[in-house]
Amino acid sequence: MPLRRSLPAGLLLALLLLTACTSAPEDPGPAPAGGGPFPVTVEHAYGSTTIPAAPTRVVALGVSDADPLLALGVTPVGLSAFSSYEQTGGLGPWARDRVQGEPPVVLTGDPNPERIASLRPDLIVAVSAGLDQPTYDVLSRIAPVVARPAGTIAFGVPLAEQTRTIATALGRAEEGEQLVAQAEAAFAQARAEHPEFAGRTGTAVLPFDGRYGAFTDADARGRFMTSLGFTLPAGVAEIETGGSFYAELSSERLGVLDGDVLVMLADQPALRAAVDADPVLQQVPVVADGRMVITDADTTGAMSYNTVLSVPYALERLVPQLSAAVQKAPPGN
Repeated sequence: MPLRRSLPAGLLLALLLLTACTSAPEDPGPAPAGGGPFPVTVEHAYGSTTIPAAPTRVVALGVSDADPLLALGVTPVGLSAFSSYEQTGGLGPWARDRVQGEPPVVLTGDPNPERIASLRPDLIVAVSAGLDQPTYDVLSRIAPVVARPAGTIAFGVPLAEQTRTIATALGRAEEGEQLVAQAEAAFAQARAEHPEFAGRTGTAVLPFDGRYGAFTDADARGRFMTSLGFTLPAGVAEIETGGSFYAELSSERLGVLDGDVLVMLADQPALRAAVDADPVLQQVPVVADGRMVITDADTTGAMSYNTVLSVPYALERLVPQLSAAVQKAPPGN
């Protein structure tokens, strides 16, 4: 099952889970998730799922679903993750110290029912994932499966909905609300401390295969920017994405990226070299004037996850760079 059928191969490799597997743990798993009345029922895109008792062995199939689980004190027995963290147990630096007991098994590629069944889960969380109905049906024979909320797109579930869905499945809805409030307060504090962001335009962009993907607010990276007070440049906002989470731009269309700031997710040497060598990009005023921020790998990861755990990490690293860039922009740009 292709997880993002609409993605070009280069962007697919840059965004999705290509992580390495480890062996399944021998211990009986983490302590019970508990905390609320069971059974609980969670509504989602494929109907509803009832979890009969507090789960003790949770598999996180969504690429960032481990973060809210860990924030709620539950270490998954298996997880999917972005490829950049395949050598670190599938977790970003903002989440690694939350692991309790045996580290999770890292799952790669499309969901493998046999591999997942071998972990003996009593709950499968696939909120930030591209699960389709047939795969959901197969996995539901292994354990209760919680998919993305109805009305959301694959890999496009906002932080609040992701956290609330997972917290409800664990019987910890109130704790989930507290985590959402903390993340929203962190963004609010950043906006209050940086009023220069208000009304400014900015885009997060990923270079791939000689082209660029400008993320809209249907994506975690785009929502990170809007949560800070930025809006998309008009040229990007007007591009028809076909319901996708990004606008694909060839060289002749790079002028639409011009705004007050540009966040370029070129954290790999080859990507950075391609960006630096692109003569068309270098002529776009936001780049020519030194208002392009190039992120490192962990800032890219934290922004891409945009979870209750990664938000403070991303804000600490990115906000000062955005502020410096915006202050170079002409008034009313």
